[in-house]
Amino acid sequence: MTSSTRRLVLGRSCAAFATALIPTTLTLALVHTGSNGDLGLVLACELIPMLLLLPVAGVMADRFPPHRVVLIADLVRAAAQSAIGVELLSAPPRIADLAVLSALTGAAVAFGTSAIHTLVVSVVPEPERMRTNSRLGVVQGLAQMAAPAAAGGLMLAVGAGWSSLLTGLLFVGSACTFGGLRPERVVRRAEPAPFLSELRAGWQETRRHPWFLASVVTHGVWHLAAGFLLTLGPIIAVERLGGDRSWVIIAQVGTVGLLFGVWVCSRLPIRRPLVAASFGAALYAVPLGTLALHAPMPVVAAGYFVAMLGLGVLSPLWETTVQRRIPAEALGRVGSFDTLISFAARPLGLAVAAPVAAAIGSTTPLLVAAVLVLASNLALLLLPDVRMTTHAPEDAVVAEAPAGAVPTKQA
Repeated sequence: MTSSTRRLVLGRSCAAFATALIPTTLTLALVHTGSNGDLGLVLACELIPMLLLLPVAGVMADRFPPHRVVLIADLVRAAAQSAIGVELLSAPPRIADLAVLSALTGAAVAFGTSAIHTLVVSVVPEPERMRTNSRLGVVQGLAQMAAPAAAGGLMLAVGAGWSSLLTGLLFVGSACTFGGLRPERVVRRAEPAPFLSELRAGWQETRRHPWFLASVVTHGVWHLAAGFLLTLGPIIAVERLGGDRSWVIIAQVGTVGLLFGVWVCSRLPIRRPLVAASFGAALYAVPLGTLALHAPMPVVAAGYFVAMLGLGVLSPLWETTVQRRIPAEALGRVGSFDTLISFAARPLGLAVAAPVAAAIGSTTPLLVAAVLVLASNLALLLLPDVRMTTHAPEDAVVAEAPAGAVPTKQA
């Protein structure tokens, strides 16, 4: 592992843990000091700017050096979270200020997320990308598992304000790793074109890869289904599977499956990565089906382990394939469309799951979600580009490029 790769993994570790601390810290703080409406407003103020700015962030990620974009995004998040910490230490915190600072955080997340795709390509040599993406996946999984407990412990020990200040400090640590980062590869960029031209060119590049566009749609279906499972799963666990403890066990078993899947992915001789990724995503139908069919808690936990193992295999395979098959100078824009659909679909599932279940029960929506996840991912296998082997060349459409367009030849 090169020194730049080590700095990348270290920086993403700090940022992943800090990012995972934010929602739990705000939730615990506002449950005690505000209303549910205040909490919803603050969380929405982070999500909405992030969604709206992702296409803009994709253009910026392709226009400027990615390590500098991520550096600035981490510094902005550090400042916003530190200010939130100061606000939470006041009594009572001003909801309007928290909403503005959360919106600033969401904007920074959009820019940082879009630049990461290009950053990995510019820092990590191609033979090492699968292993690096796997390490980043392990880091993300560990952060999601440990951060809620850490935020709760900090809340009890020192208060939510100090938890947010620690979050800001972690973002400073992440930014410091990028301050001295020296990319191994410089991505050649054309002269900047008008913003709308570059945005249009990014969409054209996305459409040029049917495997990517179809996969992104199935990712949206997966995230929508995940919103239903994460909303209805705890309710079913409390009502039928033994109470709060049963859902905690199911969730932790799933986290173990995720980490194992990410760990084993780079050690498997996978020749058709998108086929393996499609099967991995399709496994999410298992826990949806077990919950819908009123299976006992051990069966649901086993199903969730299998599903999250599939997700663990999917994530590094998908990231590595995108980095290999999408031109490096378009990764920011193309990747932002994937992130946009994923980030938008899960909140939609979270929002509509409870009302739908209240109207028609939980069995039907969970079964429908299971069928959609299974059918959409297996349908991907009909595309020849999805069945390509790792080193098979992707057909390129060579045509005269419009202003702001990216080259169509694989970088």
